[in-house]
Amino acid sequence: MKKIYLSSPHMSGLEMAYINEAFETNWIAPLGENVNKFEEEVCQYININSAAALSSGTAAIHLALKALGVGNGDIVFVQSLTFSATCNPIIYCNATPVFLDSDYQTWNISHKVLELAYEKYPNPKALIIVNLYGNPADYDEIKRIAKKHNTPIIEDAAESLGSSYKGIKCGSFGDISILSFNGNKIITTSGGGMMLSNNKAYIEKAKFWSTQAREKERHYEHKELGYNYRLSNICAGIGRGQLKVLDLRVQQKTFINNYYKTKLKDIEEISFMPVTEGAISNNWLTCILIDKKSNIKPLDILLALETENIESRPIWKPMSLQPYYKDRDYITVDNIAENIFKRGLCLSSDTKMTEQDMDRVISIIRKCFKA
Repeated sequence: MKKIYLSSPHMSGLEMAYINEAFETNWIAPLGENVNKFEEEVCQYININSAAALSSGTAAIHLALKALGVGNGDIVFVQSLTFSATCNPIIYCNATPVFLDSDYQTWNISHKVLELAYEKYPNPKALIIVNLYGNPADYDEIKRIAKKHNTPIIEDAAESLGSSYKGIKCGSFGDISILSFNGNKIITTSGGGMMLSNNKAYIEKAKFWSTQAREKERHYEHKELGYNYRLSNICAGIGRGQLKVLDLRVQQKTFINNYYKTKLKDIEEISFMPVTEGAISNNWLTCILIDKKSNIKPLDILLALETENIESRPIWKPMSLQPYYKDRDYITVDNIAENIFKRGLCLSSDTKMTEQDMDRVISIIRKCFKA
């Protein structure tokens, strides 16, 4: 049986021109024209001033935290319902994550929970907001609260390139924002990420740190701890070719999402991830929620799909439930993130899928509920 992937790389056919150019000019080492142009083109797309192309989204969050001065013992508010890469860099900085629950309207940080967090921790050093599965957070309310407390925001837009909130592109809502170009993202550089900001000083410092913090001397001089975090010129070439078809990929992801919704709308036990009011999601992954009264569990569907060589995936296990983070504080009212994790499932959302492929997925889901 043909394998159907969750979300695999989808080449545009334009990437090789940029890669060949790098070979022809011998810019195989890190940095080069592709890196510079990739940064410029992403800035143009998002409408933001400056960017640093890095080796991963994780590296981007790490340098964002450093740029904001996060250090030993500092409190950082962070969404619990996310991938570990969102919060691991807090530990790299010897800071303290405080996990915040989500709401059902966005699956992202609840502004009510955020208010409660400030009552307990009035002076966090930073707030990390995630646009989960491509859906933007409720930025009007969250930014209002953060501004009231003078807390800088890091926008984790790793999953939401191509999404927007009230007409503004994701990747521009934070004091610093980050992107990921991992192999499963809506566009990819194989592995890679980017840090973005309208504050050019943050970006210049990130570029300095990401190239081993080498001072401008003839010899190798280091006054600060540096990192090997820059994106290679070859990978940036892939990114430039991918960026050309980003809007097409968003259209394809949206078609997949709407197809599932139309074909499964009669199954009352299934609901779909909401879209934040005023937002447009890139629909990176189509996610469903199973009614808590249903006899069918997400694992039943996952296993049935797996038997037919079809990938699906559980919703992110909240960080507050992860063994490594079990002793960290978690601010919640109703444990919504945990509920979404237990009842949710990510369906195959690969942009190379045909309608026939989606019908295979849908047929198996329908059989689960008929049984």
